[in-house]
Amino acid sequence: MPSPTFNLVLRYDGRDGRTILHVDLFRLNEPAEVWELGWSELGAPGEIALVEWPERAESLLPPARWDIRIEPVADPLLRRVSLALAPDAPDPAQ
Repeated sequence: MPSPTFNLVLRYDGRDGRTILHVDLFRLNEPAEVWELGWSELGAPGEIALVEWPERAESLLPPARWDIRIEPVADPLLRRVSLALAPDAPDPAQ
């Protein structure tokens, strides 16, 4: 998927009938600007929202989420990917 830098939100059809939303917050100047993107409707049932530059949304991020970090490594063709349940997320076992 290309970065949606100029469109801010791109929608893709997933294989299982879900919609994947790719949201790029890089150009936002303050967290309140996310509301102009339809923020309250993102991640509706049947949707998966992937957010780049999530720190631009600050406390507006939902507590129940997965944080994905992609970092460079020595080989320029590879990346280290880590996945973690957000610190404030409810325990998924409950």
